[in-house]
Amino acid sequence: MTAKRTRKPMRVMRLIARLNVGGPARHVVWLNEALAADEFRDEFEPLLVTGTVPDGEVDMTSFAAARGVTPIIVPSMSREMSAHDLLAVWDVWRLMVRSRPDIVHTHTAKAGAVGRLAGLLYRFVTPSTLLLRPRRCRFVHTYHGHIFRHYYGATKTRIVLFIERLLARINTDRLIVLGEQQLHEIRDTFAIGRPEQYAIVPLGMDFSVLHGKSDTGAALRATWGIGATETVVGIVGRLAAIKNHDLFLRVAARTKGSTRFVVYGDGGERDRLVDRAAELGIENRVVFAGTCEVDEIYASLDVAALTSRNEGTPLAIIEAMAAGKPVISTAVGGVVDLLGPVERRVTANGSFFEIRERGLTASSDDVAGFAAGLEHLLHDEPLRRRLIERGKLYVERVHTKQRLVDDIVGIYRELDR
Repeated sequence: MTAKRTRKPMRVMRLIARLNVGGPARHVVWLNEALAADEFRDEFEPLLVTGTVPDGEVDMTSFAAARGVTPIIVPSMSREMSAHDLLAVWDVWRLMVRSRPDIVHTHTAKAGAVGRLAGLLYRFVTPSTLLLRPRRCRFVHTYHGHIFRHYYGATKTRIVLFIERLLARINTDRLIVLGEQQLHEIRDTFAIGRPEQYAIVPLGMDFSVLHGKSDTGAALRATWGIGATETVVGIVGRLAAIKNHDLFLRVAARTKGSTRFVVYGDGGERDRLVDRAAELGIENRVVFAGTCEVDEIYASLDVAALTSRNEGTPLAIIEAMAAGKPVISTAVGGVVDLLGPVERRVTANGSFFEIRERGLTASSDDVAGFAAGLEHLLHDEPLRRRLIERGKLYVERVHTKQRLVDDIVGIYRELDR
């Protein structure tokens, strides 16, 4: 049962750098939608704050609006580290003073730094500080992934790590990670925060977004000129360097038969990737489909692929498993938690791939291993059926939207004691 508060509702300010296509944007919208529902109306007042979506990326503000969530836009909260960040801290601090949050929950690296720095001003720049009574506010940060590897050069990475370690120490009450692998990396490898600050809250999703009409996949395939008997391998995500779509294209160039490859998503890498497909001589086998509805995407696929160099817990894999599609991915970040323990390692083409409990993995940027794993998956129907069954059972047990909401609400209640 929902706990009843005898005082005013808890004001929760949620910050994310931008509502672009991806798991973090859906995550924050689902949470704000849930906290605004009748079940929690007397307990929470949620507010979503976000920056602007840069050119070349798809804005998910319409996704939020369809769920009754209207974010406050802070234009100065830009995507990359820059002098604008000081202005963003100032703007977010002024917003905090006006809205007087009880909990500030930040998501993604930029919003995490801006929100917690602004929070220091909010807590201590007040007359009551002279009486040793700073404003009371709790701070929570969720790592949807991390930017401590493969994003920046060595110097910039050291600066980012210093800021993260400092903020974890001086202005963070809870650090949320999405799985055991991410916990090990952020807490142990990168030495951020104290063990008692951490909570593991796996991603949750609204499975209803995958319940479209049964013929949507066939219609989308027909749009791209893909025949009913052709096998389709798809990759879903923004076209950014960290996603390493170049590996997807190189694997396509090595894959034999009538298999077609579809790239769903948009971003700054699109033109370069189109040129790269032509360079590899596979422009007739690869479709750059842009952004489509989620149910259409997965209905159109036979196999879902992910080639990232770094990931938190990719929503695309959860969606693929929920939609009943077998998955092959690079073994990075939280992917290994999603796909489970290794059951067998297969050596092929001078490299290897791993058959896991719920999917296949290859090493990061290993074209030989990934291509061999994909060929194996395409030609082993019993394996595909087994992975599909296990994947669906797993996500329906672990990654529901209701479980996500319950976990987050539990953390907020604990902090409000």
